[in-house]
Amino acid sequence: MNNEANDYIPGKSPLNLAIVGGGRACRIFLQLLQKEPFPTLNINIVGVCDVNAKAEGFRLAREMGIYTTDNFLDLLKIKDLDAVIELTGSRELLLELIRQRPVGLGVLEHNIGRFLRYLYQGNQELQSVKRQVVSEKGASDFLMQQTNERIAVLNPDFLIVEANEAYLKARGKSRDEVIGAHCYEISHGLSAPCSSVQPELGCPLLESVRTGESAHVIHEHFSSSGPPTYCNLVTYPLKDKDSKVVRVIEVGRDLTEELSSRWENRIKAVKDDLKKLIQEDRMISLGKLVASSVHEINNPIQGLLTFSHLMLNTLEEGEPSPEDLEDFKKHLRLMSRELERCGDIVTGLLSFSRQTERAFADVDVNEILEQVIALTRHKMEVQDIELSTQITPRPLVLNGDVNQLQQCFLNLIFNAIEAMPEGGKLSILSKRDKKGKNATIEIRDTGCGIPEENLDHIFDPFFTTKGEGEGTGLGLSIVYGIVRNHDGELKVDSEVGKGSAFVLYFPVE
Repeated sequence: MNNEANDYIPGKSPLNLAIVGGGRACRIFLQLLQKEPFPTLNINIVGVCDVNAKAEGFRLAREMGIYTTDNFLDLLKIKDLDAVIELTGSRELLLELIRQRPVGLGVLEHNIGRFLRYLYQGNQELQSVKRQVVSEKGASDFLMQQTNERIAVLNPDFLIVEANEAYLKARGKSRDEVIGAHCYEISHGLSAPCSSVQPELGCPLLESVRTGESAHVIHEHFSSSGPPTYCNLVTYPLKDKDSKVVRVIEVGRDLTEELSSRWENRIKAVKDDLKKLIQEDRMISLGKLVASSVHEINNPIQGLLTFSHLMLNTLEEGEPSPEDLEDFKKHLRLMSRELERCGDIVTGLLSFSRQTERAFADVDVNEILEQVIALTRHKMEVQDIELSTQITPRPLVLNGDVNQLQQCFLNLIFNAIEAMPEGGKLSILSKRDKKGKNATIEIRDTGCGIPEENLDHIFDPFFTTKGEGEGTGLGLSIVYGIVRNHDGELKVDSEVGKGSAFVLYFPVE
């Protein structure tokens, strides 16, 4: 057979066969030899005979380049022919073949096909096992070398018996340095197993040997040439026929970039959540401010109405006198001042209620404090709270978000006001520290104070000592989040019955 399936097998002489009968049996036999040759025999089909040129086996032989003829006697003339297989099933043709054959030429009748099938099946099973072994080794070698995962094959005593290129590259060592070394030496630079030197690391190899199952751990790997990396390690035990673990495959994957990305996304999510909380808290604060401002605006409006009526009544009585005109001037100056104050209050409320995109820029903390004090001054007066301010005349410029800082100071002032329901003193101070690197903001009250056992929890979300419906417990946690978001610090000094002081430190330019 002139095809690649029947290449010469070392140590075996070719067995040259001819077939009489080019039907279905011939086709099947040719296809078997073409696709899956006998691994232990070198069979060469040198000719096919059939009187029907359209017979399927006959046509296949011709396509394969095998000599074909319609006279079986032509086959007997082929040089070096070893045997003829008779596949027609005709006894007369078989006897004729036997009579006409040259001396030493074998004639196999069609029943020999069953024997050949058995032989073929046995050989195929042997070949299949061989192919499986070769395939599995090839697949394992391919997976070991082509994957980006770091793979090492370990003995139960921690010795590395095989490692792929990804593993060697990650460790920065050659194959000669790695093979035969202990895994803890290569991965961590230790002189003993990880679990004995650093129990917190955990050892997936020991776990797989102990349980006979896969194990998993995340290790931090240090390098003298760069920052630490984080590796996800999974081990898979290989067992013998007695289920004893004889090898452990370790598969590692670098998680550093993934963890970094997750951490950045988490930080972004936390900041977004903080922004939402701040805006919601601003709406609550706005409600408190509006309730107080309504009274503050109502008083000057009543005064404006009174002065308007006085001036109107005077004009209705006749020509105003010079004294009346002087009174009109005084009334108008007072009315103008009160109208400006109402306008400032409304402008402040509108500015405070406006939701803007979070934007860090250079801002003067003193200006923000003054705005918040202006919005809350009336509420302090109503509750009989004496306000004392010591605002440094020098600007305290820091990189911050106006809305967040507004809300931060507003929450602290509201807390101070609520801590003094019977009145008291509120002191607000701003200054630059001696080194000039930090702005210090202090808001101190003479209220009820905070019990010592609560000091460690006042910044926890939803922690509150107020009655139901009086507070959400988010005010101080929002303050803490804003301060940290501005790279600042927050300290609390409080004593029950004497008051509290919240001191904020912000880096300034």
